[in-house]
Amino acid sequence: MDLVSFKETADKYSVIFLDAYGVLKSSTGLIDGALDTVTSLIDAGKEVFVVTNDSSRSPESMAERYSQQAGRELLPPDRYISSGMLASEYLENQIPYGKVAYLGKPESAHYIEIAGMIPVPIGDCSPKDNIVAIVLLDDEGFDWFTDVNATLNLIRRTNCPVVVANADITYPMKGNDIAIAVGSLGGLLSEITEKTFVRFGKPDSMMFAYALARARKQLPNVTKRDVLFVGDTLRTDILGSNTYGFDSILVLSGNTLPETADLMISASGIIPTYVAESIAT
Repeated sequence: MDLVSFKETADKYSVIFLDAYGVLKSSTGLIDGALDTVTSLIDAGKEVFVVTNDSSRSPESMAERYSQQAGRELLPPDRYISSGMLASEYLENQIPYGKVAYLGKPESAHYIEIAGMIPVPIGDCSPKDNIVAIVLLDDEGFDWFTDVNATLNLIRRTNCPVVVANADITYPMKGNDIAIAVGSLGGLLSEITEKTFVRFGKPDSMMFAYALARARKQLPNVTKRDVLFVGDTLRTDILGSNTYGFDSILVLSGNTLPETADLMISASGIIPTYVAESIAT
């Protein structure tokens, strides 16, 4: 496996899509060198966006959080693209008005509210509430025993759509540790209930098409060949970008570890266009 310089590679492209966890930040804050790299990309005239499966907070909240960690603005809110946006559009266009039960932090209910729906925490609702949809938004903000079991039984007893707004199975923690993401929970609940859920986020092509459409607001003539997608996870970031037709660069600063990267690439059959140590290189 040959490693490339991220900065030299990114210079070939006009649009850079960055995953969040494992690319820009870890559980402890911004990854070393991330701020300088993003600043350099912007100074070089690149159109830079964060494309994330994180549906736990609004783009405005994401921008504020990154700015706090960086000590200054990293990117403005309109440069953050979340799978929660797609889930919100689905609710607005496909689901009749009513109460939507959700699993996640209160802040994640933003994506239900902007769809014009009434968000209700899973722990506060029952089948008698005439729930029109159930949405899994985040892996925090609830009791994993009480509320997950409540979600399971609500799904069993209702016949409304279940939306998984974050397809991630895991996300990186301190050191080499990982944590269960809401996509894993969605998979478990779907298997137990034998129901098919509606899923949003990478690696689904809809996420990449949505991101490209946003980039074209800045560069109307941009094509897929002009885009470099940067991710740390083979099965979401790299698989999705490869399938959609973007060049991809796998960084070894998150879910994919340097010591196992070759084996993971070989075993999965998911081949990134490039591999770099991190976006700081």
